[in-house]
Amino acid sequence: MRFGEPVYFHLLWSLIPLIIFMLWGMKKKQQLTIKFCSTPLLSRLVNPGVKERHRTQTIFIFLAILFLLLAVTRPRWGYHWEDLHQRGVDVIVALDVSNSMLAEDIKPNRLERAKRKISDLLNMMDGDRIGLIAFAGTSFVQCPLTLDYSAARIFLSAIDTQLIPVQGTAIGNAIDTAVKAFRTQDKKSKALILITDGEDQTGKALSAAKAAKDKGVKIYTIGIGGEMGAPLPNPSTAGGFRKNQQGEVILSKLDETTLQKIALATGGSYVRSVTGDIDLKTIYRDQIKKYIEKKELKSERRKIWQERFQWFIFAALLCLAIEACLAEKKPLPDP
Repeated sequence: MRFGEPVYFHLLWSLIPLIIFMLWGMKKKQQLTIKFCSTPLLSRLVNPGVKERHRTQTIFIFLAILFLLLAVTRPRWGYHWEDLHQRGVDVIVALDVSNSMLAEDIKPNRLERAKRKISDLLNMMDGDRIGLIAFAGTSFVQCPLTLDYSAARIFLSAIDTQLIPVQGTAIGNAIDTAVKAFRTQDKKSKALILITDGEDQTGKALSAAKAAKDKGVKIYTIGIGGEMGAPLPNPSTAGGFRKNQQGEVILSKLDETTLQKIALATGGSYVRSVTGDIDLKTIYRDQIKKYIEKKELKSERRKIWQERFQWFIFAALLCLAIEACLAEKKPLPDP
């Protein structure tokens, strides 16, 4: 036998004061009855069987409460085996961690907004595997594909611009790393969500996207930033901005054209990051969940225990029914 909610066994301790209260009540009732009429008169007015009936009623009430307390612990016995198959899509999120992601045209900055977007995605995910890739001038797998969303959150929280020493924005390298991270030759159930400002500095993004399409990977791009551009904070100067060799403030702009071409090359789609989670909802729920074929991600055989709490509820109701019948029973005739 097993119990689904064994914590409720602690409620059984409440039966001790209940028993004491019931015994005290029976004794007090007897004392008040004797005080109202003397013992000789009581024996003439009340049949001896009534006292025994009241005691029996109290026992059945106690048993009803006991059975109800046992029912809430959800007792189980007997089981059957059930094969469980979990189907879903492999989703890898590639996040740009270059210095341009520190621009504050989106509050608090592009990188923090992107991390919040991924956190929103984890809240929406249902049965799909998630992986994380961080990239700048190079890229690496921050979190391999997993169904453990809590573990993915831990890896996500560790991402910042200091994670990769090689600066730049090598989108093509990030796509190549993601394709290898899928670790399967199946040309289905693969989605890559690319979150970046789109400032590709290698010129290899489109060729990498076409190679990814040949592997069955669909790329969905999310643009972070504004078209007008924003200065990059200089960590070495409080309140200052990064400048080029000519002393001009460096502006980082969103390159939507490149991101749109990457998405279209693989049959994916592009959206610009906006306040809230509408962009991820569009990509994940309206694109990935609807149009990408699912595959079996996990299969296991599980022992399913049978719930038996209903028997204890039935026993409690039966005790209450018996108690009610005893209460309505006519007094025994005097001998």
